[in-house]
Amino acid sequence: MMELALAMETVLQNGDVTEAPFLEPEAAAAIAVGLSALAAGYAERGIGAAAIGAIAEDDDLFVPGLIMTVLPETLVIFAIVVVFLV
Repeated sequence: MMELALAMETVLQNGDVTEAPFLEPEAAAAIAVGLSALAAGYAERGIGAAAIGAIAEDDDLFVPGLIMTVLPETLVIFAIVVVFLV
Protein backbone atom coordinates (compact mmCIF):
# COMPACT_ATOMS: atom_id res chain seq x y z
CA MET A 1 0.00 0.00 0.00
CA MET A 2 2.87 2.33 0.78
CA GLU A 3 4.40 1.73 -2.65
CA LEU A 4 1.14 2.77 -4.30
CA ALA A 5 1.05 5.96 -2.26
CA LEU A 6 4.64 6.77 -3.21
CA ALA A 7 3.96 6.10 -6.89
CA MET A 8 0.89 8.36 -6.80
CA GLU A 9 2.88 11.08 -5.06
CA THR A 10 5.56 10.87 -7.75
CA VAL A 11 2.99 11.16 -10.51
CA LEU A 12 1.25 14.09 -8.84
CA GLN A 13 4.47 15.99 -8.25
CA ASN A 14 6.27 15.27 -11.52
CA GLY A 15 3.38 14.48 -13.81
CA ASP A 16 5.51 11.64 -15.18
CA VAL A 17 5.36 7.90 -14.68
CA THR A 18 8.75 6.22 -14.77
CA GLU A 19 7.85 3.02 -12.95
CA ALA A 20 6.12 -0.09 -14.26
CA PRO A 21 2.32 0.11 -14.40
CA PHE A 22 0.41 -0.94 -11.33
CA LEU A 23 -1.70 -3.37 -13.37
CA GLU A 24 -0.92 -5.06 -16.62
CA PRO A 25 -3.51 -4.43 -19.37
CA GLU A 26 -4.66 -8.07 -19.26
CA ALA A 27 -5.24 -7.91 -15.51
CA ALA A 28 -7.20 -4.67 -15.83
CA ALA A 29 -9.33 -6.24 -18.58
CA ALA A 30 -9.99 -9.30 -16.41
CA ILE A 31 -11.07 -7.10 -13.51
CA ALA A 32 -13.37 -5.15 -15.84
CA VAL A 33 -15.09 -8.31 -17.08
CA GLY A 34 -15.44 -9.73 -13.58
CA LEU A 35 -16.89 -6.57 -12.09
CA SER A 36 -19.27 -6.05 -14.99
CA ALA A 37 -20.51 -9.63 -14.62
CA LEU A 38 -21.11 -9.04 -10.91
CA ALA A 39 -22.97 -5.81 -11.67
CA ALA A 40 -25.10 -7.50 -14.32
CA GLY A 41 -26.02 -10.29 -11.93
CA TYR A 42 -26.92 -7.81 -9.22
CA ALA A 43 -29.11 -5.82 -11.63
CA GLU A 44 -30.83 -8.93 -12.98
CA ARG A 45 -31.76 -9.99 -9.48
CA GLY A 46 -34.19 -7.11 -9.01
CA ILE A 47 -35.31 -6.89 -12.62
CA GLY A 48 -36.06 -10.61 -12.81
CA ALA A 49 -38.19 -10.55 -9.67
CA ALA A 50 -40.16 -7.55 -10.93
CA ALA A 51 -40.59 -9.12 -14.38
CA ILE A 52 -41.94 -12.37 -12.93
CA GLY A 53 -44.38 -10.42 -10.76
CA ALA A 54 -45.57 -8.39 -13.74
CA ILE A 55 -45.96 -11.50 -15.92
CA ALA A 56 -47.96 -13.20 -13.15
CA GLU A 57 -50.46 -10.33 -13.31
CA ASP A 58 -50.51 -9.77 -17.08
CA ASP A 59 -49.26 -12.22 -19.71
CA ASP A 60 -48.79 -9.41 -22.25
CA LEU A 61 -45.77 -8.15 -20.27
CA PHE A 62 -43.66 -11.21 -21.15
CA VAL A 63 -41.70 -9.60 -23.99
CA PRO A 64 -40.96 -6.29 -22.16
CA GLY A 65 -39.99 -8.27 -19.06
CA LEU A 66 -37.67 -10.46 -21.11
CA ILE A 67 -36.05 -7.45 -22.77
CA MET A 68 -35.53 -5.70 -19.44
CA THR A 69 -34.01 -8.86 -17.97
CA VAL A 70 -31.52 -9.20 -20.83
CA LEU A 71 -30.42 -5.53 -20.89
CA PRO A 72 -27.87 -5.77 -18.03
CA GLU A 73 -26.02 -8.50 -19.92
CA THR A 74 -24.93 -5.88 -22.45
CA LEU A 75 -22.52 -4.66 -19.76
CA VAL A 76 -20.71 -7.98 -19.90
CA ILE A 77 -20.74 -7.99 -23.71
CA PHE A 78 -19.15 -4.53 -23.77
CA ALA A 79 -16.52 -5.65 -21.24
CA ILE A 80 -15.65 -8.66 -23.39
CA VAL A 81 -15.29 -6.36 -26.41
CA VAL A 82 -12.83 -4.28 -24.37
CA VAL A 83 -10.83 -7.44 -23.60
CA PHE A 84 -10.40 -8.08 -27.30
CA LEU A 85 -9.40 -4.46 -27.88
CA VAL A 86 -6.68 -4.67 -25.23
